[in-house]
Amino acid sequence: MPTGVLGQLGDGLLLTVEMTALAFAGALVLGVLLAVCRISPVPPLRLAGAAYVTAFRNIPLLVLLVLFVFGLPEIGLLYPLFATVALTMALYWAAFVCEVVRSGVRTVPRGQIEAARALGLTFTQCLRHVVIPQALRSMVQPLGNVFIGLALGTSLAAAVGVPELTGQAQLVTLKYDNPLTSFALTTAVYVAITLSSGLLAGRIERKVAIER
Repeated sequence: MPTGVLGQLGDGLLLTVEMTALAFAGALVLGVLLAVCRISPVPPLRLAGAAYVTAFRNIPLLVLLVLFVFGLPEIGLLYPLFATVALTMALYWAAFVCEVVRSGVRTVPRGQIEAARALGLTFTQCLRHVVIPQALRSMVQPLGNVFIGLALGTSLAAAVGVPELTGQAQLVTLKYDNPLTSFALTTAVYVAITLSSGLLAGRIERKVAIER
């Protein structure tokens, strides 16, 4: 194996990890806000949240990446490639985070929510003190699945020129003409990311269950 292969793949892995972390953080924040809109008592907010989720869940991620990366400069919006891709992935996966949070909220008995409102708690206080703490347990594993999907989805960034793990594997293949080695290593890394993320989500889920 050429000595430069591991170095290039290591650089790609670092970029993949950075992109995954930034995109998931953005998706988590936006997804929670969208979920609040979807369960809000204000009809326009519910409609806006539903429209966002419906739109982004029915557009392929690769199409969005191409649209943002090559479309934004056409209208005069110039951003670094990495930032554009991370933002696009955050916007896309926020729709899935929203549905996970909304499904978790639905597991909370409605009677408890009505009791909290009867005690004078505002909508925000009810979410913070009653709904979210109880819904968190049911959201951990699905959020872990979203994280895994996002991490694997970063491989699509290679199609728009980001030298993340898959992109570096392609460059290594072109440079050394050794696709079997480079993509075998890349596959092993993605499997490791998936398994470790699943195990971590399971541990967090058990910890949350104990603390309840």
